[in-house]
Amino acid sequence: MQNRYLVLTELFLPTKGGTAVWFDEVYRRLGGKEIHIVTADVPGAAEYDRDHPNTVHRLSLKRVPWLKPESLLMYLRFVLASLRLALTHRFDAIHAGRALPEGLVAWLVARLTFRPVVIYAHGEELTGWGRGNKYKAMCFALRHADKVIANSDFTRDTLVGMGVEPERIVMIHPGVDVERFRPGLPFQDLRDGLRLQPGAKLILSVGRLSRRKGFDTMIDCMPALLEAGLDVHYAVIGIGEDKDYLSRLVAERGLEGRVHLLGHVAMEDLPRWYNACDLFVLANRDIDGDTEGFGIVYVEAAACGKASVAGKAGGTGSAVLDGVTGFRVDAEARGELNNVLLMLLEDEQLCERLGTSGLQRARTALSWQAIAQRTSRLAPDQPMKPRPSP
Repeated sequence: MQNRYLVLTELFLPTKGGTAVWFDEVYRRLGGKEIHIVTADVPGAAEYDRDHPNTVHRLSLKRVPWLKPESLLMYLRFVLASLRLALTHRFDAIHAGRALPEGLVAWLVARLTFRPVVIYAHGEELTGWGRGNKYKAMCFALRHADKVIANSDFTRDTLVGMGVEPERIVMIHPGVDVERFRPGLPFQDLRDGLRLQPGAKLILSVGRLSRRKGFDTMIDCMPALLEAGLDVHYAVIGIGEDKDYLSRLVAERGLEGRVHLLGHVAMEDLPRWYNACDLFVLANRDIDGDTEGFGIVYVEAAACGKASVAGKAGGTGSAVLDGVTGFRVDAEARGELNNVLLMLLEDEQLCERLGTSGLQRARTALSWQAIAQRTSRLAPDQPMKPRPSP
């Protein structure tokens, strides 16, 4: 029997980001045209949707600054399009990509059409809005969902703290395309492009250039690694608001030629960069509630057979199993991070053992096929009785 879902998500490919990849990878595996996805219209969408196995509906979801609230028109478009589809199709459930805006819309449409509603929670969106009206609306949507998908232990614990009943929470981690991200891909040209000498070590980070990702922390660790006698380079893949800040930091530390800010790389080259590195590092930290909910990049590195070092903030403990597939450190303690980096860069056997464990986990528990199977089993047949608001 085919799955029949109405999926509401503002983030969907070709929009960049791990969340957009997650929804695309899962729902294309769960069914065909009977799965309808309502999402934002973005550049390149028409071409991307043309051969997509699901039915994709694109809406203009831009905020309007002069409206109060500025997202009012976006909510109205989401509601009207979703309600029309729910009234004309026999969906098994309505899935929402986040609590806001999609979850609130999904809850309303689901209750009007007597269908169960499932909301994804990613972690970082739960902790950065204080306790104002947006937070209250988010709590309402999550507490009244039939199921909430938590991407990590951290996210699950945060949801419980927000008043979501534990029995309604289902843990499903993001996955990885193990056919695309795999060991054995050619990479020597990439190392040659950075002018790495034979035997040089390459540390890699991938992610949006924002402060909480900890790229600056890794740059600050480079002088100590070089002073220890290591021939080490650091490559960063990503774009974002911190580009100029990181460039200045590299210049101030005198690390030109050792730190490589690569910006955006071609999609087909990303798995090769993971293969090219000796160690993957993303020393994330919490900044005023802005934190890492999981970290798909750690799993991508693991699928390429690479050990990872992560910060302890947020939900990285579900992506990097401490002492098994890599290590988690207090990213605010430079000495602790330095010691772990030195240990791993000087012990190739340890790195290989951690990488092998991560690869096995990625291929079994974290392949997109495994994630899709878990998703297909979570929805109840009928909406649960809503929990009354406290």
